[in-house]
Amino acid sequence: MNAIYPGSFDPVTYGHLDIIERAAKKLDHLIVAVLNNPSKKGIFTVEERIDLLVEVTKHLPNVEIDFFSGLLSDYAVKKNCFTMIRGLRAVSDFEYEMQMALVNRKLNPKIETLFLVSDSKYAFLSSSIVKEIAQLNGNFSCFVPKVVEEALKDKFKGGL
Repeated sequence: MNAIYPGSFDPVTYGHLDIIERAAKKLDHLIVAVLNNPSKKGIFTVEERIDLLVEVTKHLPNVEIDFFSGLLSDYAVKKNCFTMIRGLRAVSDFEYEMQMALVNRKLNPKIETLFLVSDSKYAFLSSSIVKEIAQLNGNFSCFVPKVVEEALKDKFKGGL
């Protein structure tokens, strides 16, 4: 089975990596698809996010890093892949993720969404939290791989 794990990954965290690694064990091929949303200003460019994801997933031979803009349902058609992977950290994630799964299935009835519950040690972790800690010069090394930590420090050193 093949699947797409879509997200902004700005930045990729150990929580994302946990979902990627666990999904990759169950799938023949996993496409980690970085959303390019021009109306949202991220910390990292799409290219930088792709580079970081390539680096932190290089040990996973069945994982492909790609990007998309527009509707996920259109991207699914382009990739001929109709299974989506989504991570759930807490009950609060479920309502939003269920809504998105239903919308995607309405847009394309072939799309199915599979939910993976985050490891409990990552249940509180989000890219937003990591960015806030990094911006305030806190220690966030336990939340992201070393290459991401260094990239974030470089971003904030330059003053966003």
